[in-house]
Amino acid sequence: MTQTMTQSAASSSVSTESVVKCVKLSKVFKDFWLRNRVKAVDQIDLDIRRGEVFGLLGPNGSGKSTTIKMILGLLHSTSGHIAVFGNMPKDVETKKRIGYLPEESYLYRFLNARETLDYYGRLFHQSRAQRKQRIDMLLEMVGLDRVAHRPVGEYSKGMQRRIGLAQALINDPELLILDEPTTGLDPIGTKQIKDLIQQLSEKGKTILLCSHLLTDVQDVCDRVAIMYGGKVRQSGTVDELLIKEETTTLKVDHLDPAIIEEIEQVLARHNKCIDAVEHPTQRLEDLFLDIVHKAQKDGVATHGASAGGDIASFLTAEDTAAHMPEQTTEAVLEDLMSDNKVEQVEENVETVEEVKTTETDETIASLMEETPAVEPEAAKKPEAAAPSEKKSDGDQSVIDDLL
Repeated sequence: MTQTMTQSAASSSVSTESVVKCVKLSKVFKDFWLRNRVKAVDQIDLDIRRGEVFGLLGPNGSGKSTTIKMILGLLHSTSGHIAVFGNMPKDVETKKRIGYLPEESYLYRFLNARETLDYYGRLFHQSRAQRKQRIDMLLEMVGLDRVAHRPVGEYSKGMQRRIGLAQALINDPELLILDEPTTGLDPIGTKQIKDLIQQLSEKGKTILLCSHLLTDVQDVCDRVAIMYGGKVRQSGTVDELLIKEETTTLKVDHLDPAIIEEIEQVLARHNKCIDAVEHPTQRLEDLFLDIVHKAQKDGVATHGASAGGDIASFLTAEDTAAHMPEQTTEAVLEDLMSDNKVEQVEENVETVEEVKTTETDETIASLMEETPAVEPEAAKKPEAAAPSEKKSDGDQSVIDDLL
């Protein structure tokens, strides 16, 4: 294994408090006859701590999605125990503290970005002012503020992932579960998502990340668990899993061929040799971002989502209420009882009363005109047959038209 100087595996913000605890957790799917069909999860143990980024890895069918659904309370476990914030996963109050981005963003195609976020904000019973404030910050953060009024059905896959991430953050969750968050994103969006994950972790939020892009996991995760066949095959910090102790790498400034020859002679006395002499290269991601950032600096125009802004302030604040405009009950009453509004209300009442009086007079006059005067019986008898006769003629003409 290659032994390198790397950063500490666990962030300083990670505590020992467990946010998600799974003990001997299993899930067996049965067929119509209640026979065991698939053992998706087989007695796994997980301990996800507050403030850490935990990676859940594995090939398709290894049990990752089933595990996430049990953590969310969408599936019941067959055996074992699971606790989220110390409560059962189905607890409603617990769900309010969770944000979830599924692998596929199932959004209402005919709603635009603002309407989509407003809908999810209403689900968490947020006030109108709070929804507006958070929507503005989230759209700027994910780079969709310029296309906020386009229906999400017209968005590209990467833009839909961006709005999906925004909806997962609308309730300022303490536990954020991300299933393939960078799928369909360009390198700029991928880098932004990774930076966001690290910033949220530094602010004490817990993140459970599932991804097939192992480089992304390696960049942001503190600990990982690798699943296969429903079992956790290996878990630990990224450094613990990746370190190769049988090989040593020395990193020094540029060496002249003469110095390299001297080093080879020293190694030869110890029955060692240099396997390769290489110059370091930068990552393709870094090169790509440098080129794009230079083009942006030069003012080159582009279409679609922008690079995005800073992280929304309500996601990093200790007290979310501190960012909301305060309006006490007394202030609301004073606003309603102000002179201008009282005069406006009085004018509206007078107008309504005038309209009602006019309508009443017109109705009475109309009824008086339509009411026939009462005539003596003797005067009405000679003319009684005339209306009946006209009615009969009219009915007959209608029947003839139908035939």
